[in-house]
Amino acid sequence: MTLAIVVFLCGVIVYGIILNLREIPLSEALTQKGFSELKNPNIVIDRVSFTLNLYEDSVLVKTYRASFGRTLHKPKSRAGDGATPVGRYQVCSIDTSYKYYKFFRLNYPSIDDATDALKKGLISQKEFNNIKFEYYYEGCTGYNIVLGGNIGIHGFGKFNYVLKNLPFVFNWTDGSIALSDEDIEEIYSVIKIGTKVVIK
Repeated sequence: MTLAIVVFLCGVIVYGIILNLREIPLSEALTQKGFSELKNPNIVIDRVSFTLNLYEDSVLVKTYRASFGRTLHKPKSRAGDGATPVGRYQVCSIDTSYKYYKFFRLNYPSIDDATDALKKGLISQKEFNNIKFEYYYEGCTGYNIVLGGNIGIHGFGKFNYVLKNLPFVFNWTDGSIALSDEDIEEIYSVIKIGTKVVIK
């Protein structure tokens, strides 16, 4: 029985490796689209299709497979809910020595997230004002005890080899968006602080 499980898991990984061989590098994708570089990169993340789409302005350059928070049926509304937020964000900091390889932190909660939470009575006016100040004057909004925080795009880290070679998406994060370390490296080469990110 144990041998059968090991053989099955090895088969799954091998199948995932074969699927990954079809993926073209970003440099080739740029050439195919007629770009030598990305001057106005932006990202659209789709929770339904499990993808992160990299654009140059309005032209789709490359699509990456993405994993999300464990709670997929609803957008993030509270700390610890395991859901990925939905909305318009920006990369507000880049950490190159993160436990999951690299981390592109997003300015969650945004003003829209905070406004919605204030209307629902989840946060106080004082908490809203603090989020608003951080959003406009510090770039990254801090961790809010009610709404959570520290959401971004990161790699798989020490789990990279297994997770990137699964032939299916495994949603495992606390709400962030996870890609293979190799895909994160490609995105790191073209994004910057202020890169726009839409999550839908």
